[in-house]
Amino acid sequence: MSGLRLSDVLQRRARLRRVHGISATLLPYRADAQIDWESFERHVERTARAGLDVAVNMDTGFGDLISPEERLAVLDAARGVLEPGRDLYAAAFAEGGDPVAGYRSALQDIASRGSTPVIIQCSAMHGLDPATKADLYRRSVDGVERALAFELSPVFAPHGEIWDDETFLRILDIPAIVGAKHSSLDRATELRRLATRDVHRPDWRVYTGNDLAIDLVLDGSDYLLGLSTFAPEKFAERDRALADDDVAFLSVNDALQHLGNVGFRSPIPAYKHSAAQFLHLTGALPGDGIHPRAPRRPDSDRIFLVGCAERLGLAVAESAFGADPAGPTL
Repeated sequence: MSGLRLSDVLQRRARLRRVHGISATLLPYRADAQIDWESFERHVERTARAGLDVAVNMDTGFGDLISPEERLAVLDAARGVLEPGRDLYAAAFAEGGDPVAGYRSALQDIASRGSTPVIIQCSAMHGLDPATKADLYRRSVDGVERALAFELSPVFAPHGEIWDDETFLRILDIPAIVGAKHSSLDRATELRRLATRDVHRPDWRVYTGNDLAIDLVLDGSDYLLGLSTFAPEKFAERDRALADDDVAFLSVNDALQHLGNVGFRSPIPAYKHSAAQFLHLTGALPGDGIHPRAPRRPDSDRIFLVGCAERLGLAVAESAFGADPAGPTL
């Protein structure tokens, strides 16, 4: 296949471009169920150094399980280790009561720290008609220059929902909302979002959150993925190959997708423990601790994750196997 270009293989499907990659960064925990701040800051630095932007307090960062004070502490910790002016994204939650007031407060806290808010859905949005729901978003972003929205499948969290097509079209018309993370895990729905975006607001970003179809970047999506926190350098390598019309995109993407299929299988919310296990196996974390109320995978999952790491060309740390330095047998 010497000299073969990616566009030769994919023909008209591939959009050869520089993808905007944002990584929903894992918030690691110590064995005593406390946040591992040192490991978190190191992982933020690693992600940024790889070339991806960082998003904190997302589902991958247990944003719905930690307190508002902890979210601000996480945001400040990430902001503190990034270079001045470096983009940083942070989840904005509405804490009960009037959702507009809650969102406005959260958005201001994030924007005042030089970061871009990502509006996380709340249960108060459920059942609203498209005009009312879009107006809630419009009023919530009043006072901030830019924000992202987020439609989240309920398989990730019960407060999420996937918009109907009219709601999406109305949100496209809100100037301060410059894009949205789309996590339906349904390729057809996301392709429909892209087609609508291309007609009505071409500069608007659809950030795929489909960890089971990461090749949607070939169709025009950017990404804000939890999967990228497993191996940020490999995502950056894949993205460079896409921009360079390099057929190497295919093998790296396939290996990352295999990791996604293992990590994001049912029950999907347990993917966060898969991320911690993988980062521990590859030497990036001292353990596989996660939030104490988050679901966990069995230790036997490590045998699959070792295979994923080897396929990506990543070394497995002997220290990750405790008393058995040989690790599991494949």
